[in-house]
Amino acid sequence: MTLEAELIMKINVQCEKDMEVKSDGSGYLRVIPIVGGTFEGKINGTVVPGGADWNTQRENGISHVFAKYLLKTDDGVYIAVENEGKIPNGSKALIKTSPRFQVDDNSKYAWLNSGVYVGSLTIGEKEGQIEITVYKMN
Repeated sequence: MTLEAELIMKINVQCEKDMEVKSDGSGYLRVIPIVGGTFEGKINGTVVPGGADWNTQRENGISHVFAKYLLKTDDGVYIAVENEGKIPNGSKALIKTSPRFQVDDNSKYAWLNSGVYVGSLTIGEKEGQIEITVYKMN
């Protein structure tokens, strides 16, 4: 038996300049505001302004990313997203994440509440743009 992945969506997130909380002894914290964007795939819509990525760079150079934000589908349904991953020290490799979704159980998107999802995160071509591709493992 082999694992298969189904493409769910591509999210283009627009971020603003980070706010540096700096070091507290456990790492160097940067909070990166999420100010908008779009997504498309099995579901389409916009990224709601107001989320953020809490990015902590550890002394060993590995960064922990934890983003929390909202999506709004074209038909008006809100989907909460938490996306977490690690960025290896100085790595140019694809950044792997584990997105989790929360959506109304009575909506047509309730299927997002279960399953295992993986994501890939890359830096976009425009300033402040992040591209996230989300797959559901089957």
